[in-house]
Amino acid sequence: MTTTDTTSTGTPAGTAFPGGTILGYPRVGRRRELKRAVEAYWAGRTDVAELEDTAAALRRATLQRLVQLGLDPDDGSVPGSFSFYDQVLDVVALLGAVPERFRDLVADDGALDLAGYFTVARGRGEDAPLEMTKWFDTNYHYLVPEISESTPVSFAGDRVVREFAEAREAGITTRPVLVGPVTFLALSKAADDAGEGFHPLDRLDDVVAAYADLLRALAAAGVPWVQLDEPVLVSDTVDAPAARIDAAITSAYGALTDLAVGTERPAVLVAAPFGGLATDTSDGSVPARDGLALLAGTGVEAIAIDLVKGAVPTGDGTDGTVPGLGSKTLVAGVVDGHNIWRTDLAARLDTLDALRPLGAGALTVGTSTSLLHVPHDVEDETWEGTAADRAGRTPELRRWLAFADQKVREVTVLARALSDGPDAVREDLDAASAALAERAAAVGVVVPAVRERLAALTDADFARGAHDERVAAQRERLGLPPLPTTTIGSFPQTSEIRKARSAWAKGELGDEAYTAAMRAEIERVVRLQEEIGLDVLVHGEPERNDMVQYFAELLDGFATTDLGWVQSYGSRCVRPPILWGDVTRPAPMTVEWTRHAQSLTPRPVKGMLTGPVTILAWSFVRDDQPLADTANQVALALRDEVRDLEAAGTAVVQVDEPALRELLPLRRADQPAYLEWSVGSFRLATAGAAASTQVHTHLCYSEFGEVIGAIDGLDADVTSIEAARSRMEVVPELDAAGYARGVGPGVYDIHSPRVPSAAELTELLGLAVRSIDPEVVWANPDCGLKTRAYAEVEPSLRHLVEAARTVRAGL
Repeated sequence: MTTTDTTSTGTPAGTAFPGGTILGYPRVGRRRELKRAVEAYWAGRTDVAELEDTAAALRRATLQRLVQLGLDPDDGSVPGSFSFYDQVLDVVALLGAVPERFRDLVADDGALDLAGYFTVARGRGEDAPLEMTKWFDTNYHYLVPEISESTPVSFAGDRVVREFAEAREAGITTRPVLVGPVTFLALSKAADDAGEGFHPLDRLDDVVAAYADLLRALAAAGVPWVQLDEPVLVSDTVDAPAARIDAAITSAYGALTDLAVGTERPAVLVAAPFGGLATDTSDGSVPARDGLALLAGTGVEAIAIDLVKGAVPTGDGTDGTVPGLGSKTLVAGVVDGHNIWRTDLAARLDTLDALRPLGAGALTVGTSTSLLHVPHDVEDETWEGTAADRAGRTPELRRWLAFADQKVREVTVLARALSDGPDAVREDLDAASAALAERAAAVGVVVPAVRERLAALTDADFARGAHDERVAAQRERLGLPPLPTTTIGSFPQTSEIRKARSAWAKGELGDEAYTAAMRAEIERVVRLQEEIGLDVLVHGEPERNDMVQYFAELLDGFATTDLGWVQSYGSRCVRPPILWGDVTRPAPMTVEWTRHAQSLTPRPVKGMLTGPVTILAWSFVRDDQPLADTANQVALALRDEVRDLEAAGTAVVQVDEPALRELLPLRRADQPAYLEWSVGSFRLATAGAAASTQVHTHLCYSEFGEVIGAIDGLDADVTSIEAARSRMEVVPELDAAGYARGVGPGVYDIHSPRVPSAAELTELLGLAVRSIDPEVVWANPDCGLKTRAYAEVEPSLRHLVEAARTVRAGL
């Protein structure tokens, strides 16, 4: 390996890794400036130059803010983690690795311009976009690259280099952040033109060569450090054997670090967020792995580990050290990048001390993950007046929280304690401890009646009657045709509806006027569904701002934010509620809206609820008790709601669990316990339903194969699932598993503005009924329609009904 003059940690002289850093920062803007700019560009209201200017201004503001919060502008502690849409799509653009159907968008030099970048993400005409799925165990969605033997791969896009130069001109030396080459390929899928047996990792040498060219360009631009994220190292669930992943890491980072550090490449930080690097092999399900030792054996200069979800590693050297770590910086991810609770600073100092025996050349304080997954700033929240009271905010709550900006400060405090001793930050340590004690003692954190109800549960509370008996009772009650058609729940929300809901929340619109506006919209949606010809209707959910926040605002134990936006995918942002106390339901939440909708039509109208696991997954959840206990508290509230819906005459109740797969632990040894409590919480919520009440659920953005047993265990009568972008990949898995319950593999991809043709939907539905008993198949979209416009939704649903009738006629 070629070397240059280095410090004791193996880095070029004068470029030691900073004492504190974060792995990434929110990129949509404090007021969602990027979202608005991107959507204005998509709508044709602005051009690409205006979009680039807005993005550049947002990047400058972000970098300046991070410096204000205490990160050093000169040492690479400030990450360059901006993206217009998605960090995985950024690598697709970097490599020019676009699928064949989009090759016409690529320039002769392999580059993909911004218009093409968005087209790959969103699709066009008959060209479907890249498939979308969840980023490890987060609520962030990434776009899945499609790779084959013939996919072009080269260093084609230099945006990351230009953004570094832009920051340098502003006086800040950033650390470019990219998805690492092994994770990129491990998360890719084989393209349609790939040969049999091909795996995207077969292209590792080509991708590494392109990364090497990128590193040379970054070094020439003066970049001291680059961060390559390899979360694939903490997961047993990717579609490649562990041994192959480990070999790929060794090969990739052997080749990349063989470049001369400082002249041919920057120093390299490899980050492994979302879990521990050591594998629990006690159940024999996976081979022993030690990702820290693996990385320590490569030539990288720094390694970032997650010490929130992962345990303190143990060394396997004769002296308790990790061989090879002595020449590297260990970035200790002790500040939680995935949740919003204030850090126990004193406890995290103990964690830092526990790392010293590992023998790292230097120790740095960091976040466990990118701060992409949390809102910007607690100080943005006013939380005053009646609106705050309605949102469930206790006076003390703000003192318990740390959003992205507060987490940066926590990193700088711990870094100073590490370098100067705890007494240098004693005031900060004491304030954190006081906030934690206040939180533990606050009214509502523990509600005795809730704990007593949980303790009294028996096995009978988790079980419904026999499935065959339920099928017969529901068939008699509902009288549905083969291949019944329905939607997932929400309909597009017009600007008028959003304005009415906002005015009501602010107290500018009275309850009577608000109710009238919502009832009128519900009637419009019901009439539209009747005219289109759907068999099972929904009320359209005009009263709901978000499928989780709506319930959080009506359940005690939750709080909501005004500006706590977090990116979910692309320009889509959500405001996750904060689940801080024991959960109770003061009053029915959905009954009157559903009752009104059912009064308008003889066709069945679904009661729409969000399931306990999804409410947890899409909230910031308390970290002071097991998730299973919290899930069951939510489930009991939903069980009461199901009872009240039935009493109001509702024949179909849908309890959505789109996040069931999302929370699946990345390590196989942890999965059985999770599946037991997550499935159990759904059954607790629904098991009180009568045999004649048809219980639906919905799942999306998941690789379903490994959780089909759990899906069956939910004991729902009908399960709708994402399937359009993957072109029914899940259907053979369902068939192989002998799945016999009702299932609606989504045929209409609602996350693209495309209007699929009736022929396309007929083909997809035909694929389903050829593998699954047509008697159990439903026809439906992939997900709710809230984010789409009626100009797209109406023709798409008409095509869906037409496709169902065509396939039905051929049965």
